[in-house]
Amino acid sequence: MAGQTGVEMEALTAVSVACLTVYDMVKAVERGMRIEGVRLLEKHGGKSGSYVAGSDVAESPDHTQDV
Repeated sequence: MAGQTGVEMEALTAVSVACLTVYDMVKAVERGMRIEGVRLLEKHGGKSGSYVAGSDVAESPDHTQDV
């Protein structure tokens, strides 16, 4: 069983790695740093359709709601 991830997962991974890189470089100066607030705000397209954080309804790929 092979699962594919969308481009949003690649973007979230890249942002997380970038934050960890900054943390690694700055930890000698500021040990109390936190990495937080990494989240998907909006996406369009793909198998699951569009998504906007905070909206109640996600659109399906053909932009209609399933009933």
